[in-house]
Amino acid sequence: MKDILVTGGTGFIGSHTCVELIEAGYSIIVVDNLSNSKEESLSRIYQITGQKIKFYKADILDEDAIDKIFDENDINAVIHFAGLKAVGESVRKPVEYYHNNITGTLKLIDVMRKHSCKTIVFSSSATVYGVVNKAPYTEEMDTSKATNPYGYTKVMIEQILHDVYISDNEWSVVPLRYFNPIGAHKSGLIGEDPNGIPNNLVPYIAQVASGKLEMLSVYGNDYDTPDGTGVRDYIHVVDLAKGHVKAVKYALEHKGFEPINLGTGNGSSVLEVVSAYEAACGKPINKKFAPRRDGDIATSFADASKAKRLLDWEAKADIKEMCADSWNFTLKNPNGL
Repeated sequence: MKDILVTGGTGFIGSHTCVELIEAGYSIIVVDNLSNSKEESLSRIYQITGQKIKFYKADILDEDAIDKIFDENDINAVIHFAGLKAVGESVRKPVEYYHNNITGTLKLIDVMRKHSCKTIVFSSSATVYGVVNKAPYTEEMDTSKATNPYGYTKVMIEQILHDVYISDNEWSVVPLRYFNPIGAHKSGLIGEDPNGIPNNLVPYIAQVASGKLEMLSVYGNDYDTPDGTGVRDYIHVVDLAKGHVKAVKYALEHKGFEPINLGTGNGSSVLEVVSAYEAACGKPINKKFAPRRDGDIATSFADASKAKRLLDWEAKADIKEMCADSWNFTLKNPNGL
């Protein structure tokens, strides 16, 4: 049984990935500073899988704490989710984003090198494609022109990991560039549960639907898209989690630097997501149009053919199922986890 360290493992994508890793037979260790997640997600993972998880409350900026985790466990690979992740906030707090995401990753790489662990699956993002490229995005496209500091942290970390591989071909690096994960586990036990007011569309809609928030602000209705609102490639978080399991298997079996898109290959507009959510929850969502947000682009969706070819992975769920699963989680957890 391979031991996998999951940084940021109590978060939205991290917790769902932990479930899928356990169900695929891996042993996992989680490290998280709980800055945007709750320790309760670990007990929910236990309820789903029957497996207790070894958990360390620590920050990846704390190199000694990460070193201790490697000292105490025989880690075969790392899935690296830990990082700040809100586009708008990154525009307001660039220094914090660059320091946390990049310095944290450098410290993690340093500890991995020291312990001869050279396999990493990195949580990258479609934001690396920026505004110059046109959707559908392929992995060969230039990624040097992000539109916001969050995106640039992903671009820079990918570059760092690429250079690490060039310097030492024993490394296996798989940056997963994913699009817009939504939905929740079918059990309704884990889902997207951000601290404070949500930054992402679907948890915000969920809080409007449940009466916690009064109204959804739709940022921008003058984009060059069919209905004027931003188009994104929404992917079910469980599909995404299964992609990470396939990526870890691939990384453990191959050396190299191999960025891979994880998306459905289809775009949905904000208004289409709102409509699907209204169908799921059976009530209208109060909404108003607001100005565009800094750093946002009109259209983003994946060419996901490389994931199919290399990982034998493809997304299965449609937008209706994603919204239904999100609403199920919201109903079962009215006050979050």
